[in-house]
Amino acid sequence: MNGVDLSILWPALAAGLLVTATHVPLGTQVLARGIVFIDLAIAQIAGCGVILADRLGFDAGGASAQIAALLAALAGAFLLTLTERRWPEVQEAIIGVVFVMAATAGVLLLAGNVHGSEHLRDLLVGQILWVAPHQLVVAACVYVVVLVLWFGAGSRLGRTGFYVLFAVVVTLSVQLVGVFLVFATLIVPPLATRRVQRRRLMRAYAIGVAGYVVGIALSAAFDVPTGPLVVWTLVVLGIAYFALSGRGAQRDGGPLRAQPAPIARSAANRG
Repeated sequence: MNGVDLSILWPALAAGLLVTATHVPLGTQVLARGIVFIDLAIAQIAGCGVILADRLGFDAGGASAQIAALLAALAGAFLLTLTERRWPEVQEAIIGVVFVMAATAGVLLLAGNVHGSEHLRDLLVGQILWVAPHQLVVAACVYVVVLVLWFGAGSRLGRTGFYVLFAVVVTLSVQLVGVFLVFATLIVPPLATRRVQRRRLMRAYAIGVAGYVVGIALSAAFDVPTGPLVVWTLVVLGIAYFALSGRGAQRDGGPLRAQPAPIARSAANRG
């Protein structure tokens, strides 16, 4: 595959599968809540934490930077929890403002760095082909805990629990695959399956897995950047599935309406 070492592709695929495992159920909840751009905001805040740690002299790939990113993401999650409770009718607009502020803060922090543009590109596009095995082990352990809490606690997590889990997951995922892939994995599979009621989660998982498998394979075959190509593959597969599911729904008597997730309903009832 154009000289690409196959040993590089397996960690990249593992990273994609790990991100898909957590982001598909979280993305379903994000769509139900109507806060689509939350992952971009949290991811940018976490990225600012890494950039700030690097600016202060810490290793950008070390534990200190990861802790800084997590603390920044948790602070952002806490802020968005407060704004959703106080101003739920404009929560999406607030998330957009937070995203813009975090993105521009990163630019300002890197203004005096000769490698600033490279750091920004890595944050957005990611370096999925260069994921280290120890990153996968750490991410896998954290993701297992998150999934157990997500599927075990359900609506008992509440608004705060959702934002905390979201901040933890996005912080790790940005380090693995970058902001663009985090957003695409979170939104595209749940969006493509929004008209489905039966086995929606499994079908969304299938789209996510197929997107990473096909995207990484095409990237290796044609020697093009992996992250952007996986994003496009996910979107193309999502559109194709959405179109096919629409035809199936029409044959069955009309489109199906997806029901909001349990956490979303409980939050709405409390609000």
